[in-house]
Amino acid sequence: MRILVIIALSGLAGTCSSPPLLHAPGSLLEEIKQSGEFRVVTRNSPVTFYHGGDQSRGIDYELAQGFANWLEVDLKIYVAEPFREILSHIATGNAHVGAAGLTVTESSKALVDFGPTYQIINQQLIYKIGTQKPKTIEDVLEKNIEIVAGSAHVSVLEDHYRQHPSLRWVENPHANAEELLRKVSAGLIDYTVINSNVFEMLRHLHPDTRAAFDLDIQKQIAWALPKTDDQSLSESVSSYFSEIQANGALQEIHDRYSFYALDFDYVGSRSFLRHFELRLPKYRDFFVKAAEDTGLDWRLLAAMAYQESHWDPQAISFTHVKGLMMLTQKTADMMGVEDRTDAQESIEGGARYFVRIMKKFPERISEPNRVRFALAAYNVGFGHLEDARVITEIQSGNPDHWSDVQKRLPLLSEKEWYERISHGYARGHEPIHYVKNIERYYNYLLWMTAQEISAELHLPYDKQAIGQKTGIGY
Repeated sequence: MRILVIIALSGLAGTCSSPPLLHAPGSLLEEIKQSGEFRVVTRNSPVTFYHGGDQSRGIDYELAQGFANWLEVDLKIYVAEPFREILSHIATGNAHVGAAGLTVTESSKALVDFGPTYQIINQQLIYKIGTQKPKTIEDVLEKNIEIVAGSAHVSVLEDHYRQHPSLRWVENPHANAEELLRKVSAGLIDYTVINSNVFEMLRHLHPDTRAAFDLDIQKQIAWALPKTDDQSLSESVSSYFSEIQANGALQEIHDRYSFYALDFDYVGSRSFLRHFELRLPKYRDFFVKAAEDTGLDWRLLAAMAYQESHWDPQAISFTHVKGLMMLTQKTADMMGVEDRTDAQESIEGGARYFVRIMKKFPERISEPNRVRFALAAYNVGFGHLEDARVITEIQSGNPDHWSDVQKRLPLLSEKEWYERISHGYARGHEPIHYVKNIERYYNYLLWMTAQEISAELHLPYDKQAIGQKTGIGY
């Protein structure tokens, strides 16, 4: 994978040391290929781009990295703060493309062109549960509405203002969507406006907020491109999106982030946040130490422990597995764990056991399949997971891909199959939910500790160029 470079562009519109693209000789596409560098401006959010423990993440980051690979050039991705400056970086040529979950609006089209649509969203009015739910725009007149300055939400509110002159709002140049959700949840403002795809991801971390209604018709999300007669870059971007649409890669990227939108559980989300604040700090150092010893991401271990025990070292199941990592007595003996209810012993033993499982799989199995297989095996047993892989091969699926194997795991509980395989009956549905839940918790932890990850990479948050940190994860 090519090197990712990240630089903050706060307040730097028009000051990039490189000459503006619109004045570069030759076509835009030639300039990119000759320089070997594809420059993208984005923003920090769980939808677009953020630092993960093992690599950078976000739908727009993955799309941009894919396009850079497609062109066989390096990706240089910039974070623009405040958000409203993103389009100016395209207009002035500081970046080739704006990939930041940008909504296509008429006002934006005056500054930039847009590439193909890759997502459809709604702009939603967000309120706090326990307060009266507004049903129409008339219910929020003269209320305290705060939105991200320079966002597409400004134009939609301006449209409503023409019909309702008493509509009021404040444009915050410093806040992002999550900060505004936090203010709604805390009762500091009455409402905010957020794109539906962003709210789907963040509502689990702010479970006291809800979407009241859509402010406008569905909107298109697309990359911003320079407004120029030179269509070389635009045509190349269109070809790239056509290809990933046709081969399913675009849908796969969306699917990797769709877990946020699934299975919203108000009580479960409140519990996770409460335990994140009150329980995790007691055991975090143990997770970090175990991660250092095993080469894992401590957030992955913490996500496993939350799924197993909700970070309760005294947890015990009806099958008598115990502790933070819910070890059986046999596993504890194998890993040298004397007291399963000792938090540090449990975490270290569980981490070593997880690595032991991972090493059992053939080297040809790539990430993230290897991690997901190991998680499933941690839950259902290595032998049962191998049986599911055998069934996958019998049914002409790919036994090295989690997406294929998880479809066959439920067959482990069907007599037609469990009588034919080596390890017999198993509750095959459970590891599917187990892996999905851990992936959800892991990504929550990544986003909630994103600034800390920047520090782990030895750079001030989004202030210096960095290379990719390798490791295990999603």
